[in-house]
Amino acid sequence: MNKAELIDKISGDAGITKTQANAALDSFVEAVTKTLKKGDKVTLVGFGTFSVTKRAARNGRNPQTGAVIKIKAKKVARFKAGKELSSKI
Repeated sequence: MNKAELIDKISGDAGITKTQANAALDSFVEAVTKTLKKGDKVTLVGFGTFSVTKRAARNGRNPQTGAVIKIKAKKVARFKAGKELSSKI
């Protein structure tokens, strides 16, 4: 499912226009992004938790040359599915 299909589904289920559904989805994504940028986490009971994890620096390999390269440490977004979501899948 892509963004357009999700917007269609939201607008149909909620009885709102596609424009309103798009605005709601964009607002949700923006809110989650801002919260994760601050280092906090977003928990949606029954769905899951969005959080930020630090990935340590490590050595990798260039697959073409086999040379060792350094991969910098960075923060990554993480999602852990909640119990209800996991049981429905």
